[in-house]
Amino acid sequence: MDRDRKAQKTSVGVSRRAFVAAASVTGAGSVGLAGCLGRGAEEGSVIVYGDADFQSLMGELHQTLWDAGLDEDITIEVRTGPNETEQRRAAAQSALQAGRPEPDLFMMDSGWTIPFILREQTVNLEDRLSSDTVSMIENDYLDAAVETARHPETDAIHALPLFPDFGTMQYRKDLVEEAGYDTGNWATEPLSWQEFSEIAADVRDQSDAEFGFTTQAAPYEGLSCCTFNEVMSTFGGAYFGGLDNLFEAGNRQVTVGEEPVIDAIRMMRTFIRGQEDEYALEGYEQICPTAIVQYTEEEARGPFADGNAVMHRNWPYSIAIAHEEGMGDQVDMMPMPYGVTPDEAEYDGLGGTASALGGWHFTLNPAAENAEKAIQVMDAFATEEVMLAIFEIQGWLPPILELLDDLDPEESGPVANYAETIQIAGENAIPRPVTDVWPEQSAHIYQEVNGTYRGEQSPEDAMGDLRERLEQSEQDVGEEYGN
Repeated sequence: MDRDRKAQKTSVGVSRRAFVAAASVTGAGSVGLAGCLGRGAEEGSVIVYGDADFQSLMGELHQTLWDAGLDEDITIEVRTGPNETEQRRAAAQSALQAGRPEPDLFMMDSGWTIPFILREQTVNLEDRLSSDTVSMIENDYLDAAVETARHPETDAIHALPLFPDFGTMQYRKDLVEEAGYDTGNWATEPLSWQEFSEIAADVRDQSDAEFGFTTQAAPYEGLSCCTFNEVMSTFGGAYFGGLDNLFEAGNRQVTVGEEPVIDAIRMMRTFIRGQEDEYALEGYEQICPTAIVQYTEEEARGPFADGNAVMHRNWPYSIAIAHEEGMGDQVDMMPMPYGVTPDEAEYDGLGGTASALGGWHFTLNPAAENAEKAIQVMDAFATEEVMLAIFEIQGWLPPILELLDDLDPEESGPVANYAETIQIAGENAIPRPVTDVWPEQSAHIYQEVNGTYRGEQSPEDAMGDLRERLEQSEQDVGEEYGN
């Protein structure tokens, strides 16, 4: 299932440490942000606008950065903002619009970096980074991540990928095998969604688990960018006619009314509402709690962590938590199931397994007063030793996934146990179609998809309404820019 997919994620997914802090910190972070970004820095410091995880990481990473070539008189000072990605996007936009010289570097979600590039609020890095770093980005970094770091019109690199993230399918290996299933090839050979639902239902019925599958289906960015995007892609469906139209809005073909998209919704309705639903997809089982229409990442993880779910879709952070909580020997990972095979899909690169792409980049503040030092920092982060140190300390995947090949989980952390499956996810990563109008289009998508998951409309009616909204949005952009 190795395919050449163009790309981009968000990180609607939150890391474990970020989540733990989120409930208590988000509000305070929002209030204090402007003051934090305007605060003076120690001489020699490069100011990075990041999150609590990044701040924690830097407590252990300075020596590795110096060993990788960063001048030892340069230190990194982290200014933390809200943990919720959209609040951080808004805060970054506010700082850049005001032309503030701090921070020097922004940690930007790969899911919303391109609009900043298009608004000329980033710097072309190709003539700033070292030639070795540019060569690594061009030749060795994960293509899907790099595509979200380029200017969509010139292809110039405007961001340095820090780490990618992917949707993963986790499962209770102990329960599945006790029910009589051989999981020997599950790490590399994706199941079809039909097989997946049959097995999830059977294992649930043979065990004490209450649910077969938990995932995220609340009306929020994570539904449109990630969970629905990847399910739709596995059926060969797309928002805008395939992967060639992801990053430039304006009179794109809107394809949400096509059969693969409708089938993806019908399957999810069957998972939630069963074969008694009038729009059920024949051959699929009811395996999800109805509450998934309110679940984001942590609500979906709860039943799985409590032993009440057989299968669970989430980001790699959650499997790291499973190990920390003592479930490691019971949990395994498989590629996302598929709806149709790639040769059955109309659009190139769709069908087969697919994982939503997430992750974070560094961008340089055009008004930064410490630009040259900030470039040195980025060059240091682009070395293999720093990427591996970050993986060992924080569990963030290296943007060169091949580095996972020879890692020892005893030394590098439990996520290394799943390197083979994570690499398949990377090879089949699906970005959201992020443009300046994506926030508006995303809201339309998650409202309509969530509504039909809830049974408020038929899949055809919901996608008909969505098609009209997206077509109007595309037309508005086309008229504004004369397309």
